[in-house]
Amino acid sequence: MPVRSFEPLNPSTDVTTTRTFLHEVIPVTGSIISGTYGTWPNDDNIKNYTHGMFQSVYDYPYLSSSANHIFDLTVGYATVSAISASAITQNAKKINMYNEVAQVLQGLSGSSVRLFEPDLKLDQSGTLDTAFFVTFSRLLTKDQIKKNSFSITLGLGGWTTPFAETKVLQDALARVDGSNTNNTIGGDYAVLYDNSSGTGSGYGVVFYQAGIAVISASAFLGISDFSSGAVVGNYSVTQSFETASISGSCDALRHRIDNIAYNNTTEINSSIYFCRVPHNKFNYSTNPTYVSGSKIRVKEVASDPPVSYITTVGLYNAANELLAVAKLSEPLKKTPSDELIIRVRTDY
Repeated sequence: MPVRSFEPLNPSTDVTTTRTFLHEVIPVTGSIISGTYGTWPNDDNIKNYTHGMFQSVYDYPYLSSSANHIFDLTVGYATVSAISASAITQNAKKINMYNEVAQVLQGLSGSSVRLFEPDLKLDQSGTLDTAFFVTFSRLLTKDQIKKNSFSITLGLGGWTTPFAETKVLQDALARVDGSNTNNTIGGDYAVLYDNSSGTGSGYGVVFYQAGIAVISASAFLGISDFSSGAVVGNYSVTQSFETASISGSCDALRHRIDNIAYNNTTEINSSIYFCRVPHNKFNYSTNPTYVSGSKIRVKEVASDPPVSYITTVGLYNAANELLAVAKLSEPLKKTPSDELIIRVRTDY
């Protein structure tokens, strides 16, 4: 039987790498966020926790095994915020939530947490110190949110008819190549404008790799009944941050989300190996049934050239240890008069 032979790969000429981005459209309708499963705010797909620091939104009643986590909601403000005071409901937790998100996305300035500072150009001046945070599940965002694809439609009408007036926040100026975006510890981010031209006011930012949208409370200024309570009555977004719990403010925000849409991104890195089959190699099969009585079965005349069929490519390390196996879609005929190049791709 012929001895097994190996063909070395030249790293400079036979191996290359590529990167491919795959995108999916992710629509999240307001009916799922608030209204499909139960009556607001006691929706079966909304999970509130005893710690009261955030709430989770699912695409199905969360106790069901079929439920998928969509995103988390929370609110927070910085200690420098005008509404920060010890008398505020859950004041410490709201500050902690702001500091946690800010530290993850912005990092530290010395020993202090960096605020969402003016370089984010949120409202073109000052610091974003009071905000809603929407943290999307990795199940949906995959590796990152695609640039120039994010939009969230918010209702600005009265409490009973919140979508009589709407505002669409979108990363209008961001481009897929990274232009018109900035970068910080939390990755790339872009401003969310209230129109498609990007010339209006900025009301938040979206962090693409982190999968987090930061929405300024200023997006709801001027609404006297941003939220509604059976006991305390209607109150503005500022009063909501002061009076309501974190879950209560999240409920009020859900009541005003009409739609969220973006494209996710799956990054596929590939190594491509060009396996060269010279004319004078691999013309004999290593299958023991290829020969019978020291004669090649497929040859009828002794002077005929040997014939083999390539069905599998193996990739070996320097110690001739098999690392990967690639199967061809169909056998390739190989004779001494042929030379082949077989392209093998590994994805990771």
